[in-house]
Amino acid sequence: MSQLREPAAVFAELLGWQSALEHTDLLAPPVAAALQALADTPEGRNLASAAKVVEIDPALSDTDALNTEYSLNPEATGNCVLVAGKRSGERRVAACVVRATDFADVNHLVKRLIDVRKASFLPMEQAVEMSGMAYGAITPMGLPADWRLLIDGQVAARDTMLIGSGVRHSKLLVPGALLAALPGAEVIENLGITPA
Repeated sequence: MSQLREPAAVFAELLGWQSALEHTDLLAPPVAAALQALADTPEGRNLASAAKVVEIDPALSDTDALNTEYSLNPEATGNCVLVAGKRSGERRVAACVVRATDFADVNHLVKRLIDVRKASFLPMEQAVEMSGMAYGAITPMGLPADWRLLIDGQVAARDTMLIGSGVRHSKLLVPGALLAALPGAEVIENLGITPA
């Protein structure tokens, strides 16, 4: 097996990073709007300016496929999963961002955080319709404001994290601190569980 590599270096060599703020055509509309909104705040300006985007083959949009194709370090790539449950007839949705090496602790921690009896992943059609993003490219930026946004502590602590862009033909490289600075974001330790 080849040595795992950091996404920042791999795509700098192969495809070339571009400023995400200057290439919003490579982002889903809600993602572009959220990134610009962050850039318009004094505390978020530098974080948003650090966001980079790269075009990829849409067939490689799924994290596992991209990591395999380019031998990427899965600890430097993130997954955003959408989880829902009901309490007293009210539907509660949370977006959980964890490293590609981990699984979101849906059955215990997430269920407790969103205060529901049973939490489950949103079906693909609902995830796409409700997020306004493509499946396999859903990202924490630009999600509905009434959703909980849970960021694993190890994701937030990384200098750079490769995440979806809302569309399948590109990926974003952002500081973990940018994700933690998104409106409503909650940094949760041990949100991600590494399989034994």
